[in-house]
Amino acid sequence: QVQLVESGGGLVQAGGSLRLSCVASGRTFRIIAMGWFRQAPGKERELVGRIRWSGGANADYAESVKGRFTISKDSAKNTVYLQMDSLKPEDTAIYFCSATTMTGAIYEYWGQGTQVTVSS
Repeated sequence: QVQLVESGGGLVQAGGSLRLSCVASGRTFRIIAMGWFRQAPGKERELVGRIRWSGGANADYAESVKGRFTISKDSAKNTVYLQMDSLKPEDTAIYFCSATTMTGAIYEYWGQGTQVTVSS
């Protein structure tokens, strides 16, 4: 089992920044990739970006956040970050991290989510 806990959400004005954290615990050695997702009211959950858990740390992003959001990781802390800059009101959503393991389904494990609200 893998447990994920997000933190760092909050209220920010448009143009501002937030950094979200996702701490993984449990059988973290089985993780092969981490993803950040978000879900706005009345909308489906969407992938914001993802990163490999080990090896190269290149991430890829949804077009809507490319150039504004950056995913990074600290392997020693079992933590993945989502740095969000130039935030827009349309970035308002609950943000979740999710883990894919070598033995489970893609994005099998999920955190509880953290609310990000961007005011105009």
